[in-house]
Amino acid sequence: MIPGPFLLYLGHSDDAVGIKTSRGVATFRPDECVGEWRHDDCPLTLGLPRMDAAEGRAAGANTLILGIANAGGRMGDALIDDALAAIATGMNVASGLHQRLRDVPRIAQAAQDAGVRLFDVRDPPADLPVGNGRRRAGNRLLTVGTDCSVGKMYTTLALRDAMVARGIAADFRATGQTGILIAGSGVPVDAVVADFISGAIETITPARTDNGWDLIEGQGSLFHPSFAGVSTGLLHGAQPRAIVMCHDPARDHMRGLPHYAVPDIADCIAANLSVARLTSPDVQAVGIALNTVKLAEDEARRLCARTADAHGLPCTDPYRFGADPIIDWMQTCFDISTSPMTVSA
Repeated sequence: MIPGPFLLYLGHSDDAVGIKTSRGVATFRPDECVGEWRHDDCPLTLGLPRMDAAEGRAAGANTLILGIANAGGRMGDALIDDALAAIATGMNVASGLHQRLRDVPRIAQAAQDAGVRLFDVRDPPADLPVGNGRRRAGNRLLTVGTDCSVGKMYTTLALRDAMVARGIAADFRATGQTGILIAGSGVPVDAVVADFISGAIETITPARTDNGWDLIEGQGSLFHPSFAGVSTGLLHGAQPRAIVMCHDPARDHMRGLPHYAVPDIADCIAANLSVARLTSPDVQAVGIALNTVKLAEDEARRLCARTADAHGLPCTDPYRFGADPIIDWMQTCFDISTSPMTVSA
């Protein structure tokens, strides 16, 4: 486990989606967050006290979380300098960027000299197996999306919380850097060699016989040319009984690809079910989760109702309005026990 409390790094970010890791940790582990470190040119905030490395350390932070994302996942000079400043105060540093902290000589040497630890969250285990597709016991739900960064992690956690509130055994299985920082475990699937993606998901969702549910955080989209390979491996390895489609209605093109339109929800559901049936022939779509953060509440509720009517599935913004409509539907589709109860981070 990465030792808290945390100082969350926003740096020079000006893209709200780019700070989703810091935002996710602040949302789901608020008691562990002492503040946010943002520079004067950063217009974004998590609503936490603003502080630099020294102030964060004085406030009790044990780890600086570099909770940002950028093109290519590389660390620029400004980010390296800020990581060094945190290390100089005695803080550990955790990062979900593709470039590993330990591969930056100045950071690695400074951490060694200061006796602090570096946590590279996007560093998968070295011994992952190739997936075998054998049917295994247990109930698994996978969140999927019309695009990347549409709320799959938030939806998965909201579903977990709603199930646990009803006494249903449910565990969150993280597959991205933010989810791993929240849960304390998981596999960073976008850093896994392609041949081992399905095996990685089989590893974190082994057979279970308690009638509980593994709720698996989805990644990417089958319709995103950059990330469809990861999404395919997840669908095969998850062997899901159920999928929930996540969608951002404000998105007019695929993230980062203005020449690709966002797919139709119905087409996306059909494609995901088709791919999932390779390892889970009886998979069902059980709901649609909308990310309505850019809509007024009344407009968001009306859109959820229209979407539910159009697709014959429950639709909600699970983070904003709760996931109960989807759980209600699942309880009509599956024999869901309310004991025993477990919960992960």
